[in-house]
Amino acid sequence: MRTAGRAILPGVRVTSPAEFSLTVERSRFHALLTPLASPAEIEALLKARRRDYRKANHHCWACRTCDASGAAVELSKDDGEVGHPGRVLLELLKKHDLEGALIVSRIFGGVKLGIGGVSRAFRDAGQGAINAAAPGPPTGRPSAR
Repeated sequence: MRTAGRAILPGVRVTSPAEFSLTVERSRFHALLTPLASPAEIEALLKARRRDYRKANHHCWACRTCDASGAAVELSKDDGEVGHPGRVLLELLKKHDLEGALIVSRIFGGVKLGIGGVSRAFRDAGQGAINAAAPGPPTGRPSAR
């Protein structure tokens, strides 16, 4: 999926990589939020993820960046996974107004999660990587004692 706009992305540029891992029903999800100078770099990142996580069945990703003319470029890929997790990851980048790439690799654990479960797991893994990159403000909730 490719969406190009005329406006320059006003987002926050990701400056350093952040990783997060999550296990859901024995499936392991490994998320990476990383800087991206151009959409052409995504293939090199995916090659490295495939090497690092050889048992992963799917490497879903999304990226937001600007092209040479300054137009916004938003890309995502589901890599054969159900539930459109690439689109879910792109929505996370948009929600947090981030420029960079978000890649989540899934190692299947033997339990089918269903479309909703897959989408939730990819979203939770991606959100974990975003949270690891920049811890947010305190929630204001009282601490449990």
